[in-house]
Amino acid sequence: MLIGGIQKFTLSDFPGIPAAIVFTQGCNFRCPFCHNGSLLPMKNTEHISTDKVLDWIYRKRGKLTGVVISGGEPTLQHDLLDFLRQIRPMGYQIKLDTNGSKPSLIRELLELQLLDFIAMDIKAPWHKYEQLCGVEIIPETIKKSIAIIAKSGVRHTFRTTVVPELLTPEDITEIKSYLPATSPYITQKFIKELAVI
Repeated sequence: MLIGGIQKFTLSDFPGIPAAIVFTQGCNFRCPFCHNGSLLPMKNTEHISTDKVLDWIYRKRGKLTGVVISGGEPTLQHDLLDFLRQIRPMGYQIKLDTNGSKPSLIRELLELQLLDFIAMDIKAPWHKYEQLCGVEIIPETIKKSIAIIAKSGVRHTFRTTVVPELLTPEDITEIKSYLPATSPYITQKFIKELAVI
């Protein structure tokens, strides 16, 4: 698996759980407000050994109880499923951050009970999605992921990064209308200083 970085401790990314974050390399979106621009290319000569990361995670059992898989876009990794299968027996809870572009893999990971929490970004209302993603996107794909996650019974949240120049309060209201009332939804402030593209 292409790993572009690791954050060894967080109390904010996995609600209520001390966790590490594994950042996968590569993303299929090109959001103009991305905070992790170095993770966008699928190639990175400085990527971290998967075996070393797994060994480190194993040694942190008891000190950490969660692992967050973020990116980039983790569902682009062809061996993500195998990676999670190696973490699961260690006793960790696993959280996935995703843009929702690979609903079939999300469904498979849920069916295999490899996830305890999913956070999915909803970039914009449908009529602005390509503008906010920077690439062509089929809204039906994102809709499938929303439905799969919402019906999964697994803890989840949907979220939107609000760039005031790109999203209006009316846009946020429309995004909320896409979601079941039972699904948590949050907005995140855009921090210009962290944007890298």
